Amino acid sequence: MLFLKRKFRIAVLVSGRGSNLEAIIKAIKNKKLKNVKICIVISDNPEAKALKIARDNGIKAVYLHPGEFKTKLEGKAEENYINTIKKARTDLVVLAGFMRIVKSRFIQAFPDRIINIHPSLLPKYPGLHTHKRAIEAGDKEAGCTVHFVNEITDGGKRIMQARVPILENDTEETLAARVLEKEHKILPAVIQMFADGLIKYETFPDKPIIYQEK
Repeated sequence: MLFLKRKFRIAVLVSGRGSNLEAIIKAIKNKKLKNVKICIVISDNPEAKALKIARDNGIKAVYLHPGEFKTKLEGKAEENYINTIKKARTDLVVLAGFMRIVKSRFIQAFPDRIINIHPSLLPKYPGLHTHKRAIEAGDKEAGCTVHFVNEITDGGKRIMQARVPILENDTEETLAARVLEKEHKILPAVIQMFADGLIKYETFPDKPIIYQEK
């Protein structure tokens, strides 16, 4: 008798264009991401392009009202997000351009099972305008980080980073475009490691894996 391995189920939370979501979908279709299923896509923005991308690919996608606060999830809205993700039987919550801070209640609902992609080499430049800050600081390189989510904004244990040089004539936009290409590589790579059982918070080292092009 043939037993099929249960697919690793991820919920992807988005706010905008959905380029990282699209990268995950492509990786699944190209079998670079194996035994992984996007069980639901959730957005706090009803106009998010990411919702259309998901639906066009046959993935359940919903807009959930984010509540009264502009930058965070709390109260009944937070509870609705938690319940929706749990009903989808989610193994891993992926914040892929989700522009709201998640608080303790949300984090405790999915302990050590929430990751975020951030466009800087954390711990440098948590928060917004990361590329502008890196250029203005005279940094020689920039990059992106996939990290565990905790109560500190962009402060969770780093899992993987990818680096790009900052060129002499770089603008915020040109640097962002090159970093985004790396985001599309490392986010699927980390999801695959979770699906393969290779990442456990308790045993994961304090230093991130540095992504190397194959």
